[in-house]
Amino acid sequence: MTFDRLVCANCAAPVSEGRCPVCRANRERMQQEGPFGGLSPATLIGLLVVLIAAMALLAHQTA
Repeated sequence: MTFDRLVCANCAAPVSEGRCPVCRANRERMQQEGPFGGLSPATLIGLLVVLIAAMALLAHQTA
């Protein structure tokens, strides 16, 4: 989930606005995690399996 859709429980404002120290801290933490920071390990493994299957299918079709 991206921080622009989150609402702060401390000040009830969007986290992306950074109105309070809690918003600013969470916004900074989420920006440092990168694009895959919010994904669970199971989701990452699932994506990896799909990628490997797609590569295998592509290799089989070109051979």
